[in-house]
Amino acid sequence: MDSQLRMQLLAGLKDGSIVPYLGPGVLADVVSQSSGEPMPATSDQLILAMNGGKPMAAKLMYEFPRAAMNVEFKRGRAAVTRFLDTTYGATQWSRSAVHEWLQSIDPPYVIDINRDRQLIDSYAGRPHLLIVGCARLGGSDYRFKLYVHDSANYREIAPEHADPSLPVLFKPMGAPAPKPCYIASDADYVDYLTELMGGFAVPAFVKARRRDKRYLLLGMRLSRDSERMVLADLIYGAASPAGWALIEQANDKERRFLKKLGIELIEADLQELLSETTADAAAG
Repeated sequence: MDSQLRMQLLAGLKDGSIVPYLGPGVLADVVSQSSGEPMPATSDQLILAMNGGKPMAAKLMYEFPRAAMNVEFKRGRAAVTRFLDTTYGATQWSRSAVHEWLQSIDPPYVIDINRDRQLIDSYAGRPHLLIVGCARLGGSDYRFKLYVHDSANYREIAPEHADPSLPVLFKPMGAPAPKPCYIASDADYVDYLTELMGGFAVPAFVKARRRDKRYLLLGMRLSRDSERMVLADLIYGAASPAGWALIEQANDKERRFLKKLGIELIEADLQELLSETTADAAAG
């Protein structure tokens, strides 16, 4: 990776002009502290874990939301929630190298489409805002829960009571904490994406904050339809060009999609960015 670009990315992440957008690949090195098994993060990994390690029918293996919808039909929505709670809430995991690296940078706004709590843990000792995506809610136009952390505990608040100067963690696909809430099945995605396009899945202060931002996609592969649609809506109002995507051996579909969004492809892996920025910091 070009050293000038690397320093530009690092400076932008620190000052907030570049927003890290985290995908499943940032969790590739995370393992269970008890069994040593890797954390299921990608679509295929989640499907296998949800089905006891066995593949599902080919049409269900296409994408996790489709497989989760099948489980919801057969065993109810609570079965999917229990699986995600057990996976991301009850199991103790090792720390991701990417999260350790980001914690040292301390970006003021992060989007993380994973459902684990590593990003939440990174900010546990300081005040911040947490936005957790939710679907099919009753009695609310919103498709999110908003919490403020006071360095000790979370408290749910209304969007108009948020302090926009605080760091913002956005978990659009949900999280097990502070209260479990997930976007998982096809039905969840249909509801969430409809309200996302309608403006009800993003707080107003975030809509203001994200104007003219650039994004750095880390650990994202862009072949899955649901993830592509969520990304396109969450970065609405981005600067031009809209940012960068770190993808090793990107396919033609990914290249076309990135070009459409105005995102520059950086053909490198995550370890290259982490090791080189760490080396730069040591040398400085």
